[in-house]
Amino acid sequence: MSTTFTRQLERLVDGIPTQDGAGVSLTRVLTHDLQRRLDPFLMLDHFHSDEPSDYLAGFPDHPHRGFETVTYMLAGRMRHHDNAGNEGLLEPGGMQWMTAGRGLVHSELPEQENGLMSGFQLWVNLAGDDKMIAPNYSDIPSAGIPETEPQPGLKARVLAGEAFGVTGAIKRDKTEPLYLDLHVEAGVSFDLPIPASHNALLYVYEGKLGIGAAGSERVAAAGRMAILSNTREAAGVHLQAQEASRFLLIAGKPLNEPIAQWGPFVMNSREQVEQAIDDFRAGRF
Repeated sequence: MSTTFTRQLERLVDGIPTQDGAGVSLTRVLTHDLQRRLDPFLMLDHFHSDEPSDYLAGFPDHPHRGFETVTYMLAGRMRHHDNAGNEGLLEPGGMQWMTAGRGLVHSELPEQENGLMSGFQLWVNLAGDDKMIAPNYSDIPSAGIPETEPQPGLKARVLAGEAFGVTGAIKRDKTEPLYLDLHVEAGVSFDLPIPASHNALLYVYEGKLGIGAAGSERVAAAGRMAILSNTREAAGVHLQAQEASRFLLIAGKPLNEPIAQWGPFVMNSREQVEQAIDDFRAGRF
């Protein structure tokens, strides 16, 4: 197996400020035009505000079909309800992994009136033959997310997949997602393993990170997403923290299937999307 960590920073992406739900202010980092490049990932949002008017309206009842939603909280409290009877409270450090499958209607509403609300929502595509599976919901508290310190000055929370010999809270066989929340002290450098078969991105949410071999590294600062090059047989990427930094690594095996999306429905064809719209309007979710 290759032991070279030769992935490079292919492209830096600035997030787009927007609103979603009933008026929640957030930054959309992974947008529609990057879905092919970052297959199997469809969207990544970062919400972060201590201004209640930015988040109090929340995300009232809305449908999904054909993919998975992953909500990871850094701060704040959010209540989940869905029409399959699931309910859960997202708290700091916790994660919700919801498989919409053939259709689910859910809400995510703040359970606080002030203070900081901060976290991420990631959309992970489902393979065509899994798009109509039964919905599923996993509510994973902070204590249920494995953590490791692979070297001094580096801590990793393994939300999904396997890293540094630690198996994460979630595993998926087809997309093989690797989802890490990493905290690194200033001046620390390290090799981050990433399967060579995977598309991969880093999202720096605090600090400043050097990406690539020492002397030729490029810098990603807070609020920017770094798309990593797909380098044959590379075992991962070399990183250096130019400041104390916190960032996400998100990587997955591409499905290489057609993507047809209309809002909260992600299928393989326009006809399937139109069927999803009809099913939702007819109350068949």
